[in-house]
Amino acid sequence: YVGNEMFERALDLFEQININFDSVTYTVVFNACAGLANDRAMKIGKELLAKMPENYRNNNIISNSAIDMLMKFGDVESAE
Repeated sequence: YVGNEMFERALDLFEQININFDSVTYTVVFNACAGLANDRAMKIGKELLAKMPENYRNNNIISNSAIDMLMKFGDVESAE
């Protein structure tokens, strides 16, 4: 869904399924949130970022997706 810019549907699916997160999952959800950039996306993205294990924070791809998401939300302070 994210590849086709169907961000709302991607977040619907994310909320409906119970999966174990890996680097790809974090990146896809952060990208969906960045693409949508509304209140729902902000809530989901920030909650996911807060729960993300520390070892994923050193992953450049995930970090770039999270920073892009936060910048699209206008949250420069958190992005830094």
